[in-house]
Amino acid sequence: MQRYPRDMIGYGPRVPDAAWPGGAKIALQFVVNYEEGGENNVLHGDAASEAFLSEIVGAAAWPDQRHWNMESIYEYGARSGFWRLHRLFTQANVPVTVYGVATALARSPEQVMAMQAADWEIASHGLKWIEYKDATPEAERADMLEAIRLHTEVTGQRPRGWYTGRCSENTVALVAQEGGFDYVSDSYADDLPYYIGEQLVVPYTLDANDMRFATPQGFNAGDQFFNYLKDSFDALYAEGVAGQPKMMSVGLHCRLIGRPGRVMALKRFIDYVQTFGDVWCATRADIADHWLRNHPPVQYDRPSEMDRDTFVSAYGGIFEHSAWIAERAFELELGPAHDTAGGLHHALTRMFRSASEVERLDVLKAHPDLAGKLAAAKRLTAQSSTEQASVGLDLLSDAERETFTKLNQAYVAKHGFPFIIAVRDFDKAGILAAFKARLDNATDVEFSAACAQVERIAHLRLKDLLP
Repeated sequence: MQRYPRDMIGYGPRVPDAAWPGGAKIALQFVVNYEEGGENNVLHGDAASEAFLSEIVGAAAWPDQRHWNMESIYEYGARSGFWRLHRLFTQANVPVTVYGVATALARSPEQVMAMQAADWEIASHGLKWIEYKDATPEAERADMLEAIRLHTEVTGQRPRGWYTGRCSENTVALVAQEGGFDYVSDSYADDLPYYIGEQLVVPYTLDANDMRFATPQGFNAGDQFFNYLKDSFDALYAEGVAGQPKMMSVGLHCRLIGRPGRVMALKRFIDYVQTFGDVWCATRADIADHWLRNHPPVQYDRPSEMDRDTFVSAYGGIFEHSAWIAERAFELELGPAHDTAGGLHHALTRMFRSASEVERLDVLKAHPDLAGKLAAAKRLTAQSSTEQASVGLDLLSDAERETFTKLNQAYVAKHGFPFIIAVRDFDKAGILAAFKARLDNATDVEFSAACAQVERIAHLRLKDLLP
């Protein structure tokens, strides 16, 4: 058994209606990352200085040394950049979520008071702004618990949201296990909130993010940032007008966008979006509240999480009397993408298509005649009985029954397997017309047609069982 944990389907083509408050066409969210004072620094007990997201191109960590230039760049974010952003957002009356590193918040009491006075949400950005990719789950969990404790001590409230940023493969699972967060944002996988199990994920962004002022091939000037934000907004707003509202996150850092040569681009973007009357500017906690209330997690037994017996019992009859297809599919690399009707159909049909011609012929022969003897004797499978009844094949007149009987006999005599059609795609007249038209086909043509119809029947059956 192989299982693939990544979810490569998401909402697929059936995007839910976000139903943002007031019929908004887009939910717009600004994040101010407050990391200054929580970055790598030997003063903080770290092994080396910070080397990430600064004005120093190609910066390297200095082991066992303070990096004075790096420190002063971060200090600029706390001393000047933060207050410039605070004035901008409060004057524009735009709500903000702060991703606050707990140790940074503890070293910045004036800034914390200003955040709270402005009624900004302060979510947790971890204990320290460090890399967790090589951390053990135990060490990462310990830091998470200490971050919650210190955050609560400093702000007076437990954080409702969590974002590590430089996270590990264990981060989201650790957040879910801790159990106290309304949402986690360590994901860039969607334009809408979604669930991993019971845990709500409110995705973040690395593209509409001022961090690209400090990365290769990023933004070099404020106009580039403004144009990128405007294009992102316009695309998502248009999708909202078309009936598929999304959310847009804008990621900001005090020491980056807080510089005079960049902040005006952010102001122009805020001015631009405020010309629209149907934009919901919200905190991430607001978005989480809305999603939890209006789009609770859907509970159902997921195929990729079933044991073998349960899986075969549930899906062994999708291909008529051919449980071996489900048995083989169970051994595939199943994952969240196979927990939908379309996804599981893909896995099952792979096994049907890769089977020998003899095995596929046996699947065809396992199907009953339409309105045949098994139907008359009420010996059809429950699914076949329901399908035939859906188009009235259980309520035929004597003349109609005689017609079907003759067609069944002629078809089997010529091709060696029953006439197969996904009856739910037709009415009774359409079925009879297809029956008569296909009877004269060559057997190899009919074999292909019958196999395609078997796959279609399987898909319709799965849609009765799965999202």
